Amino acid sequence: MCGRFVMSRASSDLVALFDVDVTGDSLPSPSWNIAPTQPVSLLVDAAPRGDDAGGPPVRRLASARWGLIPSWSDDPKAGAQAFNARVETAAEKPSFRDAVVSRRAIVPANGYYEWVTGADGVKAPVFVHLPDDELFLFAALYEWWRNPASAPDDPTRWVLSTSILTRPSSGPLGAVHERMPVFVGADIMDDWLDPETEGDDDLLQGVAGEADSHAARALVRRVGAAVGSVSLNGPELLAEAR
Repeated sequence: MCGRFVMSRASSDLVALFDVDVTGDSLPSPSWNIAPTQPVSLLVDAAPRGDDAGGPPVRRLASARWGLIPSWSDDPKAGAQAFNARVETAAEKPSFRDAVVSRRAIVPANGYYEWVTGADGVKAPVFVHLPDDELFLFAALYEWWRNPASAPDDPTRWVLSTSILTRPSSGPLGAVHERMPVFVGADIMDDWLDPETEGDDDLLQGVAGEADSHAARALVRRVGAAVGSVSLNGPELLAEAR
């Protein structure tokens, strides 16, 4: 699973790195300890509208709540536990199946935390990352939820939320946790994001299969117990534990 991760790049860096066309308001600040229900950076390709209809997708960078709220839900608390979605069942589950069809996204991350149980039975946090500060690209789903209790002119009545897809772990990550995020390569990112790409279980399984090559390159290092507190944040959390 992925329940805590790091995104330390500034939003301006992400705009340049991913050729973003449009940015949302109030993009997340860098964070070294992102937890569910907090805002995350979300990359989305949207079909153009108006005079640009029929043209190439528009790439957007937005802030999204981590924990997908289904559009039909009456309560945003429904998303608190939906921060991950199993790739094996996402195309069938009511909470995710509509998003699989055409609301797919990427969550960029420097890496993520897991807790590994040692021989003494004690759990210790580790940081999973790629070499040379390369970013992971997590496959994600997203939804827009409208708060039925809000007035029509309330600018906060619409909530963008997301869930990170996971799959069984492979390579060195098999010793860390039984599941890992679905990693997307830059070579297939455009197809994954394209709202015109047919979103079904075949697409999910194809993308999940590509994640093995990225998992094989992953590095793991032990970090301090401070990452367990969501109130603590800063680059010092990534220091290797002695």
